[in-house]
Amino acid sequence: MTLISDFIHATLITANELSLSRLLLTLLSLLLVIFTLSCNYAWKKKRTSLLLLPPGPRGVPIFGNLLSLDSELHSYFTSLAQIYGPIFKLQLGNKIGIVVSSPSLACQVLKDHDVTFANHDVSAAGMAATYGGSDIVWSPYGPEWRMLRKVFKMLSNTITLDSVYMIRRKQVRETVRYFYDRVGSPVNIGEQMFLTVMNVVTNMMWGETGEGEEGASLGSDFREAVSLMTELMGKPNISDFYPGLARFDLQGIKRQMDGLAKRFDRIFDVVINQRLKIDKEGGNKESKDFLQFLLKLKDEGDSKTPLTMIHLKALFVDMMVGGTDTSSNTIEFAMAEIMNKPEVMRKTQQELEAVVGKDNIVEESHIHKLPYLHAVIKETLRLHAVVPLLVPHCPSETCTVGGYTIPNGSRIFVNVWAIQRDPSIWESPLNFDPKRFLDSKWDYSGSDFSYFPFGSGRRICAGTAMAERMMMYSLATLLHSFDWKLPQGEKLDLTEKFGIVLKKKIPLVAIPAPRLSDPSMYE
Repeated sequence: MTLISDFIHATLITANELSLSRLLLTLLSLLLVIFTLSCNYAWKKKRTSLLLLPPGPRGVPIFGNLLSLDSELHSYFTSLAQIYGPIFKLQLGNKIGIVVSSPSLACQVLKDHDVTFANHDVSAAGMAATYGGSDIVWSPYGPEWRMLRKVFKMLSNTITLDSVYMIRRKQVRETVRYFYDRVGSPVNIGEQMFLTVMNVVTNMMWGETGEGEEGASLGSDFREAVSLMTELMGKPNISDFYPGLARFDLQGIKRQMDGLAKRFDRIFDVVINQRLKIDKEGGNKESKDFLQFLLKLKDEGDSKTPLTMIHLKALFVDMMVGGTDTSSNTIEFAMAEIMNKPEVMRKTQQELEAVVGKDNIVEESHIHKLPYLHAVIKETLRLHAVVPLLVPHCPSETCTVGGYTIPNGSRIFVNVWAIQRDPSIWESPLNFDPKRFLDSKWDYSGSDFSYFPFGSGRRICAGTAMAERMMMYSLATLLHSFDWKLPQGEKLDLTEKFGIVLKKKIPLVAIPAPRLSDPSMYE
């Protein structure tokens, strides 16, 4: 029903904005498209009836199962899997959707048929956000994608991450000061950690080049822009299910995304032009930010698959959107789960005291000595999968998965959220228990299809190493520097809100109290 209400709302807006003649022309075009859709639906239904497709709920003509979609897709798909099994079909307008919810089926999609499913199903919102799909996430599998993946891995390898440690340290220490100045008062943990991660990411991308002018507009309101972008990418869109209607942008998703993309593009232009001016004038040769590296790579790039300025900006979108909301949301979920389990809080802080000491502050060099904290992060990512359905895949040819035909061009949802909560795999799956990851086989490589929060195969998240460092260092610092409690009379709420990136429905607000022995360590 959400889709229909969006349709009606968008139609009313369109009626207000258009002249009578243009409105009549638009309505006639819509009627023609709907007639065409009904003919296509009948033809496709007859054609697909000959294929051995997975089972699934019965749909209605033209719309299929669109009208019954729940806004919390991850839990809705999980409930459907309990009825129709670990692989089922949905008719999403003109597109077939396939949902897989078991390790063996995920393995077939992401490993056994990895090349066939190497493309992502590009959404209209994703295209608008990333310069026509010129980034790592949405670009089709091929030479251009391989070039972008290689560039991103060069940016996020161990040496590069080590070289920008002082950037992370500076921003995390500023966050500690922020919380210390508000000791005894409620603070929004998720919001502040978003700003921290955002400052780290932007400083890694372009250093202090963006300070002043439009670069200074990167403030607290930026979280709303990034959150809206991820929300739009995860929202069911009529344009994706009925390509013939895409020109009308009936829900206004592309229009909203175009506005956000233009805002980011203006910021990118400012910092790039500033950097080019500095370099032309023989400025700082010691700068180690990503922009300098990418500009050099663009000038020296391969002539067959060159890195263009559009690619560079699209990579920045990936880092800003994929590197901010994902990490800060995971930190917020981890803090909420830890506060909900006093024994986990106690064990985490005891480990930090033994490794770091109350007369010292956390450094990244301590991180590898904190196995229990690693287990806390892993358990958080198990229970609250950061991208619950992964980015939808799209087979380049018709193939067979689980004994069923998967048509070329269908949209494939891998429900990692359901797999990582499956009671046949995990003991007491809804219980937050970091102990299950102590001395365990599970890691972030995507090789075990019972646990793959960052995906698997060729399209596994390229920023995993960067995200892990930021989450570990930030969470260790928050728990070592402060004790945390809820405001009086408040109850902890762990409810999730679906999007392409999962988030807490109700922000975590808590009161910090200092733990370190020397007040100067908060300066």
